[in-house]
Amino acid sequence: MSKLLDYLNHLDANADAVDAHAADPVGSMTNFGLSQGEQDALVSGDRQRMADACGISVEEMPTPEIPQHP
Repeated sequence: MSKLLDYLNHLDANADAVDAHAADPVGSMTNFGLSQGEQDALVSGDRQRMADACGISVEEMPTPEIPQHP
Protein backbone atom coordinates (compact mmCIF):
# COMPACT_ATOMS: atom_id res chain seq x y z
CA MET A 1 0.00 0.00 0.00
CA SER A 2 1.28 3.47 -0.80
CA LYS A 3 2.09 6.06 1.82
CA LEU A 4 -0.51 8.42 0.29
CA LEU A 5 -3.20 5.76 0.53
CA ASP A 6 -2.14 5.12 4.14
CA TYR A 7 -2.50 8.86 4.81
CA LEU A 8 -5.96 9.01 3.24
CA ASN A 9 -7.05 6.02 5.34
CA HIS A 10 -5.53 7.65 8.43
CA LEU A 11 -7.56 10.81 7.78
CA ASP A 12 -10.69 8.77 7.18
CA ALA A 13 -10.34 7.04 10.56
CA ASN A 14 -9.04 9.87 12.73
CA ALA A 15 -10.86 13.17 13.31
CA ASP A 16 -7.81 14.63 15.07
CA ALA A 17 -5.72 13.92 11.96
CA VAL A 18 -8.30 15.74 9.84
CA ASP A 19 -8.10 18.73 12.19
CA ALA A 20 -4.29 18.66 12.04
CA HIS A 21 -4.41 18.51 8.24
CA ALA A 22 -6.87 21.41 8.12
CA ALA A 23 -4.68 23.52 10.41
CA ASP A 24 -1.37 22.74 8.68
CA PRO A 25 -1.68 20.51 5.62
CA VAL A 26 1.98 20.68 4.61
CA GLY A 27 3.21 19.99 8.14
CA SER A 28 0.72 17.18 8.61
CA MET A 29 1.62 15.50 5.32
CA THR A 30 5.35 15.98 5.91
CA ASN A 31 5.15 14.58 9.45
CA PHE A 32 3.30 11.55 8.11
CA GLY A 33 6.15 10.99 5.66
CA LEU A 34 4.54 11.87 2.35
CA SER A 35 6.94 12.75 -0.44
CA GLN A 36 6.66 16.08 -2.21
CA GLY A 37 5.09 14.28 -5.19
CA GLU A 38 2.46 12.65 -2.98
CA GLN A 39 1.71 15.97 -1.31
CA ASP A 40 1.39 17.70 -4.69
CA ALA A 41 -0.97 15.00 -5.93
CA LEU A 42 -3.22 15.30 -2.87
CA VAL A 43 -3.26 19.10 -2.87
CA SER A 44 -4.11 19.12 -6.59
CA GLY A 45 -7.42 17.37 -5.89
CA ASP A 46 -6.92 15.54 -9.21
CA ARG A 47 -8.15 11.98 -8.75
CA GLN A 48 -5.95 10.68 -11.58
CA ARG A 49 -2.80 12.18 -10.04
CA MET A 50 -3.74 10.81 -6.63
CA ALA A 51 -4.49 7.36 -8.06
CA ASP A 52 -1.15 7.36 -9.89
CA ALA A 53 0.65 8.36 -6.68
CA CYS A 54 -1.16 5.55 -4.84
CA GLY A 55 -0.44 3.00 -7.54
CA ILE A 56 -4.11 2.22 -8.14
CA SER A 57 -6.55 2.80 -10.98
CA VAL A 58 -8.58 5.98 -10.95
CA GLU A 59 -11.74 3.86 -10.63
CA GLU A 60 -10.48 2.64 -7.25
CA MET A 61 -9.66 6.18 -6.06
CA PRO A 62 -12.36 7.69 -3.87
CA THR A 63 -12.72 11.43 -3.92
CA PRO A 64 -11.14 12.57 -0.68
CA GLU A 65 -13.15 14.92 1.47
CA ILE A 66 -10.21 16.70 3.06
CA PRO A 67 -10.00 20.42 3.65
CA GLN A 68 -7.74 21.97 1.04
CA HIS A 69 -5.87 25.18 1.71
CA PRO A 70 -4.09 27.19 -0.95
